[in-house]
Amino acid sequence: MGRLRKRQFNRLFWVVAFIGLLLDQITKHWVVQNFELGNPVTIIPGVLNFTYVLNRGAAWSICSGENCRWILPWLSVIVSIGIAGYGLFMRIEDRWERAGWGFILAGAMGNGVDRVKAGEVVDFIQAFPVTRFPVFNLADIWINVGIACLLIAILLEAKRERQRS
Repeated sequence: MGRLRKRQFNRLFWVVAFIGLLLDQITKHWVVQNFELGNPVTIIPGVLNFTYVLNRGAAWSICSGENCRWILPWLSVIVSIGIAGYGLFMRIEDRWERAGWGFILAGAMGNGVDRVKAGEVVDFIQAFPVTRFPVFNLADIWINVGIACLLIAILLEAKRERQRS
C-alpha cells in the first residue's frame, strides 16, 4: 500500500475524485430540477427507473432517525478529510489503488456535500424496481467501484508476492 512522503500528487487519485464528485453533483442537480419527488420514471421497463427520493440515513436508510442525523454530515467530512490526506501525503504505487481511493473519496464527498448542505442525500437510480432494491445515486456507485478497485489491487499484489517467492 502507500508509502509516506512529504507530499505526493497521485494524479489519477485526484482526477477520479474530482470527475466523480462533479458527475455526482451534476446528476443530483438535474434530478432535483427535472423530476417529481417520489414519482418513478421508467427508463428501461422492469430494469431501471429514475425515482427521486431523499435519504436522511446512510446506506439503505440505516441511521435515518433524528438521533443519527447530526452524526452523518460529520462522519462524511471526517472520512473525506482522511482519504484526501492519504492521497496528499502518501505515495500510492498501484494505479488500481489510486483509482479506488479516488472513487471512494468522490462518493464520500458527493453524499457528504448533500448531508452538509441539506441534511439528506438525493437518490434517484432504482435498479430492478420490482425487487424493491434501494434507490441510490452515483456517489454510492463510486464507493462500490472504489472498493472493487482496492480488491483488485490487493489481489494483484498477492499475485506479485507469490511470483517473487
